[in-house]
Amino acid sequence: MICGCSNVKKDDCRVFRYNESSGLSRLDPAHSSSLEAIWVVDQMYDGLVELTPDLKLKPAVAESYEVNGTVYTFKIRPGVKFRSGRQVEARDVVYSLERLRNPEVASPGISILDKVSEINDLSTLEIEIILEEEFPPFLGLLSTTFASIIDSEFEGDLNVESAGSGPFFMKWWVKDVALVMHRSPEYWERDEEGKSLPYLEAVHVDFVPDMGSEYLGLVQGRYDFISGLHPAYMEDLMNNEGGLADKHIKSLELYRVPYVKTDYVGVVVDMDNELSSYLVRKALSLSADRETIAKVLRRNSVLSTDHFVPPSLPGASEYSVPEYDVELARSLLEEAGFSGGKITLGTTADNKDLCVVLQNNWAKIGIEVDIDIAASVVQKDRVANSKIEMFTKSWIADYADAENFLGLFKASNFCPRGPNYTHFYNEEFEHLYSEAIAEDSDSLRWELYKRMDEIVFEEMPVIPLFHDQVTHFVSKDVEDWVVSPVNRLDLRRVKLSCANAEN
Repeated sequence: MICGCSNVKKDDCRVFRYNESSGLSRLDPAHSSSLEAIWVVDQMYDGLVELTPDLKLKPAVAESYEVNGTVYTFKIRPGVKFRSGRQVEARDVVYSLERLRNPEVASPGISILDKVSEINDLSTLEIEIILEEEFPPFLGLLSTTFASIIDSEFEGDLNVESAGSGPFFMKWWVKDVALVMHRSPEYWERDEEGKSLPYLEAVHVDFVPDMGSEYLGLVQGRYDFISGLHPAYMEDLMNNEGGLADKHIKSLELYRVPYVKTDYVGVVVDMDNELSSYLVRKALSLSADRETIAKVLRRNSVLSTDHFVPPSLPGASEYSVPEYDVELARSLLEEAGFSGGKITLGTTADNKDLCVVLQNNWAKIGIEVDIDIAASVVQKDRVANSKIEMFTKSWIADYADAENFLGLFKASNFCPRGPNYTHFYNEEFEHLYSEAIAEDSDSLRWELYKRMDEIVFEEMPVIPLFHDQVTHFVSKDVEDWVVSPVNRLDLRRVKLSCANAEN
């Protein structure tokens, strides 16, 4: 077998190894809602389109596509084969997408078809998708792993075998132990020199729950990368400025790009209290010391911001350093006639340190804040049902379009029906949103998005704090590593030199 037991050091340049401490429960693309599942599903399945590292869309299994208003027509690339050896056909795409609507499958991915009225196979290699109304971000939804193409003739268990056309296929999986994927010998994609992808022969995923063990696996050469930051290893891997610690410079590389995620404080703006004034909300934003939060609490691994849409998304405002001005904040409170009432900030235990910093910041401008810590399920319920006036939350993009963030402020998405937890309403914003969704030109639509983002900034129904960054610590044995703002794992072109491996 190409992969040995999980506790040996890396000694094979054909095998890429990493650990997934959270484990895996399902590998059906229809249930690939967690990052750990997405990483594995991405290796075994393809979709009609895919995202590039700079968040542009390009054809994948679809050789080409045309968009005419609400009608999307895709021509399937000849020569794309499933693990079974059969050519991917239009009927497989219809099956895969319609499967998301099957109540027996109970897929959370059904939402990507919310605006879809028809899915038709026009010929063996041509498919048509018709929307109920124009929605330019739809192609982005098709780039998610929910839209992976599954062999319609497959009759096995998707948690035991793979039924896709991806660069790797499932070899074996022992839950809570390890999973191994092998290279698909007939994968359709080739590099610029005509060589078949992927270069790796196998991918080995361990499921060791202890993050300390995962860190040791990286520095000892047993794992090729880890993603994200954890107290178990953050201080050892990074210096105080947020860079790679000197002792690891010879063996590791640090990769970091802005993530499509925003951490923020939300305010229910239609409650009868002083937070209903945008001047008070602006004062809260101006007096939030985001630089200290980023440096002390997050080791400069986050990007401080006072704008909601992450700068990595097309249509986002150009990044600027958030303004911190305590005196201006005090003057805004005076202009608003703030009487000094107490404000309650709801959060979970994970964000207690963040809230304590904000509590101290806001005390400097005369605003007293009570921190109300609740269990995650309780916090989720009270945010979704407007039971608390101010709360901490984060938003991660489901697809790479700024609409995914700006949609949080549409009146039609008022909670509890939707994710407009702040109950924000702005007539100009509503008009711009409708105009943007009807706009065929990407560049013009992005300009409308920027104006909408500025309205959110001026009205401040949310107080953005920082955008997380995708942080990868990668062995120097790894060549041609790709890091994406959506944190997808692309191993098609990765090579291993094993120069630092201990044999």
